Amino acid sequence: MAYVPLDVPLPPVSSTPIFTGHQWVTLMALADTVIPSIRGPTAYKSASTKVIPHSELNRNISTLARSASGPGSDATTIAIQYLEEDASSNPHFREALQRVFSDFVPEEGRYGLSSVLTALNSRAGSLLLTGSVTLIQDQPIYMRERIFRGWETSRLRPMRAVYRALSGLFKRTWVTNSPTLCPVLGFPRVPVHGKPADGFKFSFVQLPPAEETEIIETDVVIIGSGCGGSVAAKNLAEAGHKVLVVDKSYHYASNQFPMNANEGFINMFEAGGAVSTDDGCMAVLAGSTWGGGGTINWSASLQPQRFVREEWANSGLPFFTTMEFQRSLDRVSERMGVSSEHIKHNKGNRMLLEGSRRLGYAAKAVPQNTGGNEHYCGYCTLGCHSAGKKGPTETFLADAATAGAVFMEGFRADRVIFAETEGGKAASGVEGTWTSRDSYLGETGLGAVKRKVIIKAQQVVVSCGTLQSPLLLLRSGLRNPHIGRHLHLHPVAIAAAVFDHKTRPWEGAALTSVVNEFENLDGHGHGAKIEALSMLPAAFLPLFPWRDGLDFKLWAHKLTRMAGLIMLARDRDTGRVYPDPVDGRCRIAYTVSPFDRKHIVEALAASAKIMFVSGAREIHTTSREIPPFIRSSASDAEDAEGVNNAGLQAWIAELRHKRPLNPERTMFASAHQMGTCRMGKSPKTSVVDSDCGVWGTQGLYVVDASVFPSASGVNPMITNMAIADWASRNIARSMRRQEERARL
Repeated sequence: MAYVPLDVPLPPVSSTPIFTGHQWVTLMALADTVIPSIRGPTAYKSASTKVIPHSELNRNISTLARSASGPGSDATTIAIQYLEEDASSNPHFREALQRVFSDFVPEEGRYGLSSVLTALNSRAGSLLLTGSVTLIQDQPIYMRERIFRGWETSRLRPMRAVYRALSGLFKRTWVTNSPTLCPVLGFPRVPVHGKPADGFKFSFVQLPPAEETEIIETDVVIIGSGCGGSVAAKNLAEAGHKVLVVDKSYHYASNQFPMNANEGFINMFEAGGAVSTDDGCMAVLAGSTWGGGGTINWSASLQPQRFVREEWANSGLPFFTTMEFQRSLDRVSERMGVSSEHIKHNKGNRMLLEGSRRLGYAAKAVPQNTGGNEHYCGYCTLGCHSAGKKGPTETFLADAATAGAVFMEGFRADRVIFAETEGGKAASGVEGTWTSRDSYLGETGLGAVKRKVIIKAQQVVVSCGTLQSPLLLLRSGLRNPHIGRHLHLHPVAIAAAVFDHKTRPWEGAALTSVVNEFENLDGHGHGAKIEALSMLPAAFLPLFPWRDGLDFKLWAHKLTRMAGLIMLARDRDTGRVYPDPVDGRCRIAYTVSPFDRKHIVEALAASAKIMFVSGAREIHTTSREIPPFIRSSASDAEDAEGVNNAGLQAWIAELRHKRPLNPERTMFASAHQMGTCRMGKSPKTSVVDSDCGVWGTQGLYVVDASVFPSASGVNPMITNMAIADWASRNIARSMRRQEERARL
């Protein structure tokens, strides 16, 4: 019997009104503008129908049917349904928008969009924003497309922001919820490679219903179960201490993996995968599930480069160039079975390696944390069904459980509790709210419990991640001005090659190769890596530009013939995170600087060359100002020219000479967040000391990627874990000394 993951229930959608009825009509009319119904001249037409000639329609249906799931007439039917589908015909589309706006969008954003929708529902506002007194929902589809596309470059900055926000949201919602996209791609619900296996069986603290605050006592409380927290839990539990690991999110078993995109984003990503920077120019993906980012990352297990370690050591942290740090790197790598010896590269990674070889670029395989085994599965960003990825849940958290650690899911930490001692402010625990899984899912009965909890502990380890750790420190009353600042995001631009042949790019491990040729362009360790990436439809397609409704549907269909690359910058310039002034949720102030964009452009030019020599027919980017490169008819002469091809060189020249990757017209992405509680030698420049202890406190530590002194320049998992290994071993030694002194 074919493996089918168990369904994963979602929390209920809030019933609190977000928009008025008229505003919803306008919003859905805009959604149908981005995702219209495509039909011929004689077919039934609605307000969201984009009419194209029969000849063009039949040609598109034929093209789509060739890759659609199902034989013959079934494939043709799927192709027709795909073209005819619009946003408003999908009952899940509006529900998904309601969830995003009610749960994940700050009030400021909701209010701003509400004001625009109200204006569009008046003749005067419509004239100002569309150039016509006719309401936009009453305009024919071709006019709506023209108006919406015009907002991208509007003189009114708010309208440019509305364009970025809505075009991105509508694309993502459609790709995630479309009933026809996956069938027309031939994209299977579960990976065709890899066998399902049971992961480690965890148990979690459950509390009975009660009005009073629950008091729990332990030696160490670790807030967060991700890469840093899991390593700390293992080491401290194995040192003989009572350890309680809490996490605001929930655990999911391997038989629920991989989740479908809608389930996965809501249940395993921060803010449902809808986090973006304040300027709307960067999508920020951060794990929020049991095991944190280690549950949804791509297995890449790179150790930091020499120049990064030396930079950190020269900043007053000599530990980073010691053998002690190297032993921590090797220790965490060994536990996860990190190796590059059993890699089977998929087509995208083979393209990167072979294209680099042809061009003389320095490239290599990326070690994987897969237990020394082959792991040919590209779905792991939605959970690993084979348990073959040896992230925190299969290694350090399992070891912690074996050593006696206790776990609590659904615990949201409100603040760290302090006691005043002779030595100053000492952490004595954490206060928060526990929400049982039944309560999270909106169920009723004895199991639906929500309670205030105080956890008393001798040591408090904050491992909430770069986005949340600084906010917890601020809520706890700490006022170091560096908290939340020095944010690094490893900004990424993306390029996609389209080939004449099928690539099925979702098959095989996502990231198994890297080009290091451009990682040190300024001589001070700043540049960009080129890597492959996850090609799951919902994670990849929405990042690319929308030009019109038909164009985007035809673009999405090409996924079955694509390979993608990312240009990942080790950013020199920084941003910050801060609490939303209304509801306290994480806000991100960050714009990719011209300095860092210049490095991404050079890596993008190199990526285009790699794609070209690999036979790409088209090259697309996530920048709306850069038109796709379309290869002219293949000829022996062009092939002999290689990257000297005149068309390619002209395209690269345009890429370099335009304002490089204008943030307002480029969609960047980040899967790596670092630095908001950075480590340093003084509270005048940093948040934690070299042992990850928070300056000005006792017994309070931050152990996650937020302590990085600057950007790591590599996928941060191994660096994060090694710092956690070092810090937690020091915490254990400190606790042992305290116990020895107490016995004297």
